[in-house]
Amino acid sequence: MQRLLPPILLILFIITMLVGCWYSELTHRLLTPYNLLGLPVLLGGLALAQTAKGIFKQAKTNIMTFGEPNKLITQGPFAYSRNPMYLGMSSALLGCALLCGATLWSLGLTLLFIVVVDFWYIRHEEQAMRNKFAEDYEQYRARVRRWL
Repeated sequence: MQRLLPPILLILFIITMLVGCWYSELTHRLLTPYNLLGLPVLLGGLALAQTAKGIFKQAKTNIMTFGEPNKLITQGPFAYSRNPMYLGMSSALLGCALLCGATLWSLGLTLLFIVVVDFWYIRHEEQAMRNKFAEDYEQYRARVRRWL
């Protein structure tokens, strides 16, 4: 799983969600036009993830999940969430789930994505941040929540 980067995991979840919703007889809890409420959630999530990624690029810091961190970023969306990229990806997936009619399948996949991201990627990254930035990271962690 170390080689499975978060954006690839997101794409796999979206494909799985779309195929599952397309080929199944699941009950849609949001019918058209209400399911279109998922579009701004999807686009907002992608925008948040892209903005956070841009901040990493601007700071010339490592964005690779399993690489060693070289800067502690605390500005922009990182002032409100320690993981705005994951928050954005999760929001985008929730938007897809709403667009798919909020079936139990799509909502369940969204929850599974959040759990996998939290327990696999975020925990690994937080440990790397603790090891690299020690007290600075602990102070940041005390003031900013993991998700929101």
